Amino acid sequence: MSKQILYTISLLLIQIGYGQENDVLDFSEYLGYVKKYHPIVKQADLIINESEAKLLKARGSFDPKLEVDYETKQFKSTTYFDKLNATFKIPTWYGIEFKGNFEKNSGIYLNQENILPDNGLYNFGITVPIGKGLLINERMATLKQAKLFQQQAKVDNQILVNNILFNASKAYFKWLKTYQEKITTREFLENAKLRLNGIRKSYEYGEKPAIDTTEARIVYNNRKLNFEKIKLEHTKATLELSNFLWINDIPVELKINIIPNLDLLSSIDETLQTNQLNEELRLVEHPKLLSLDYKYKSLEIERRLQKNDLLPQIDLQYNFLNETPESLNTFNVENYKAGLTFRFPLFLRKERAELNLTNNKLQTINFDKQSMLLSLKNKINSIKQEIISYQSQISIIENIVSDYHILLKGEERKFEIGESSLFLINARESKLIESKLKLIDLNNLLLNSKGKFFNILAINNY
Repeated sequence: MSKQILYTISLLLIQIGYGQENDVLDFSEYLGYVKKYHPIVKQADLIINESEAKLLKARGSFDPKLEVDYETKQFKSTTYFDKLNATFKIPTWYGIEFKGNFEKNSGIYLNQENILPDNGLYNFGITVPIGKGLLINERMATLKQAKLFQQQAKVDNQILVNNILFNASKAYFKWLKTYQEKITTREFLENAKLRLNGIRKSYEYGEKPAIDTTEARIVYNNRKLNFEKIKLEHTKATLELSNFLWINDIPVELKINIIPNLDLLSSIDETLQTNQLNEELRLVEHPKLLSLDYKYKSLEIERRLQKNDLLPQIDLQYNFLNETPESLNTFNVENYKAGLTFRFPLFLRKERAELNLTNNKLQTINFDKQSMLLSLKNKINSIKQEIISYQSQISIIENIVSDYHILLKGEERKFEIGESSLFLINARESKLIESKLKLIDLNNLLLNSKGKFFNILAINNY
């Protein structure tokens, strides 16, 4: 690994731990790194880049065009013909096209219609569709759809980034849960070790029977075994969290001394912007519904274009002809070239079929919007009830933990004066451990519920 890469990784780890007590990796800081550096987030940004490229391509349909057509024929020292035709076209929004043209022909075998003045002939004119292509045409529709696709790409990008942040959040919550379990089991492991050492000394002094040392050793080894299991789970959760930490396309592994924010519940709503639990949500502005709206509008443009295809194509052309374009007063209506183009398919089977297909697509999107709106409402109501329930359960388990702690302290005092047994102390402590781990689990479930609420609302405020 190069020195530059090592320096970059070290810099990230310093930034993560800098200014934080006990090298805490704060949740909001962590999500900031995920959004800025994670490769899938960068991949999601490509959707916006693609939409910008399509918009540029659509605008290119309105670029002026220069066309030059030159043809000559020489045979046996004879110039059969020498023809030059240069045209400059300017397409406009409503299908009208302006055109400037210069023609110069010579040769002894020219068709009569191609015989022009010696200095060539200029013509300036206009082509106007008065049927198909006037109010909407392929160029106009493509540009409008490209603009809608660009807006749709932004909300689709928000949904994709939100999903990445949601998955990253779940990894952080798991990391926090396993860390809390690790420090809790380590604390009670130390208690069991101290108690074992104390019982051994009491046994050596003849104050306690040998069976008490056996019981204390069993408790200690069981807790040591549980601690090793939880330590392994925490290591796996740390590696899973590291999957979301990148900088400059380099994956980063957390240092062992970096820990999660243990007071995350107090700031989670502010970080995820989930303070809307008791507020009326404007679901019409939800990114998934907005994406369907943009898709619907794009199909409406396509339907307008297909309705326009049912009209006959009638193009009128008119061109002023002039030998000396530098003199404006030489332009007059007596010298001109005009024409009319008419096209109309007799049965319109293809056009009518395409219009019917688009109408079906529009109806499908309407059904999708209704279904999605109902689904979002139900999911939001469900998650609200879930959050309220977990908050209530946490309040109850906190009281239980407090009561078990009081019982344990009381039992320990009774043991000190010889009115209790090691078995009762271990039983009280086991219940306290169980309730503390249950509290950690409920806190994790509450955090995950808030993460799901963040994901359902497709929030992306980073």
